[in-house]
Amino acid sequence: MTEQKKRTTIVLFSGDYDKAMAAYIIANGAAAYDHEVTIFHTFWGLNALRQETSAPVNKGILEKMFAKMMPRGANKMGLSKMHFGGIGPKMIKHVMKKHNALTLPQLVEMAQDQEVNLVACTMTMDLLGLQKEELLNDIQHAGVAAYLADAEEGNVNLFI
Repeated sequence: MTEQKKRTTIVLFSGDYDKAMAAYIIANGAAAYDHEVTIFHTFWGLNALRQETSAPVNKGILEKMFAKMMPRGANKMGLSKMHFGGIGPKMIKHVMKKHNALTLPQLVEMAQDQEVNLVACTMTMDLLGLQKEELLNDIQHAGVAAYLADAEEGNVNLFI
């Protein structure tokens, strides 16, 4: 009898750099322990999947406003605490570099290399006016039903 792979699912709701880092550190650790891992990005967590450069997409006025107000990519996300008008993220990134810690964009890339299922919530994409062309390549797009199907089989389910 073959042992079934353990499954870890994470809902990434937060758009905070430090919380997204925690989600990706856990996801990469679980993948390293041979878990099948899914990160379901919804609402502000979708910013971790945004491309840093703008994509040529057609948007209405509200969607354009959301696009301008939200950080473009994982590296532009703010901290949950001690943001200090943008100085906090620079300080934490300096400390991370000093300690040779991986940045959030590097953790996202590592997750893709480890075949972590990165899923963008399609309902939230519609609400915020995000289009597939604005997100990273090689991610999945699905609704909450797909996440629930994964979570139902999950051994570890987290909400961050």
